[in-house]
Amino acid sequence: MNNNQRKELAKIIDRIEEIKNDIEYVRDEEQEKIDNMPDNLQGSEKYSSMEEAVSNLDYALSNLEDVVDNINSATE
Repeated sequence: MNNNQRKELAKIIDRIEEIKNDIEYVRDEEQEKIDNMPDNLQGSEKYSSMEEAVSNLDYALSNLEDVVDNINSATE
């Protein structure tokens, strides 16, 4: 792999990191809503849906981390 390709991959990693930050922000906002939900709504369908959304966002973040790791491995 040449230096130009490495530079392009570094730019891609930077964009992925920005996307991860955006997803983390949304995830944290949703988690805060869950944490502040009244006791009588915990266990409701809406609560479960919100928990599932947070879980899915965590999964997406994990997958993006794997992508970054794989790109880094490719440039070694």
